[in-house]
Amino acid sequence: MNSNIPVAMLVLCGALATAGCATHTTPNTFNRSEVGRAQSVEWGTVQNIRAVQIQNDSRGVATVTGAALGGIAGSTLGGGSRANAAGAIAGAVAGGAAGNALSRSARNGVEVTVRLESGRTIAVAQDGNANDFRVGDRVQVASDGVTTRISR
Repeated sequence: MNSNIPVAMLVLCGALATAGCATHTTPNTFNRSEVGRAQSVEWGTVQNIRAVQIQNDSRGVATVTGAALGGIAGSTLGGGSRANAAGAIAGAVAGGAAGNALSRSARNGVEVTVRLESGRTIAVAQDGNANDFRVGDRVQVASDGVTTRISR
């Protein structure tokens, strides 16, 4: 049996786990840390809607994780200690590049500009698409001071 198969599975699982670290800011999705946190609520009217791309923040975790997993996988290549070291270095570089690419992926989103009843105008980017809202919609704007969500 090929001894590289378990290592390859480990690398694949690590890459998938890293890809799942992205947070999404839909009106219906809450992170565990947001549950039970009071939010202020205002009402307003949608003034403008535009489609945007939301790029994941690159915080280095995916790059470091990819490099570590790549280094482990690469160290199993070759027969001697020099070949193992070279494989580890090559694996770390390739894994780091792959992890960095995963962390920089983008997804579709929408920026909604709302004129609040208080007279202030705000714009909020969130996951979703331009068909989720229409100009003139009365919407709820909920914010905990960090995360703001717009919903109908």
